[in-house]
Amino acid sequence: MKTRAKKTTPTNPATARAGKKAKTYRLSEQKIADAQRILGAPTATAAIETALDMIVFRQELVDGTRAMLGVDIVSYDE
Repeated sequence: MKTRAKKTTPTNPATARAGKKAKTYRLSEQKIADAQRILGAPTATAAIETALDMIVFRQELVDGTRAMLGVDIVSYDE
């Protein structure tokens, strides 16, 4: 009797939780190496993830700053 192979989940639970998926990109080796060195990242993947996190954070700062326009900030000392 033949049995079907069961679908398996990724062996790394952290990867499964984060929804990570293997991708292929054509990137400059020099840019990756520079980013990895500047960021102190142990791997190229870590450097790319950190750089992307920084871009998302930058947008959050911009959005927060725009939301604050026109808001009076009062010191507790006043």
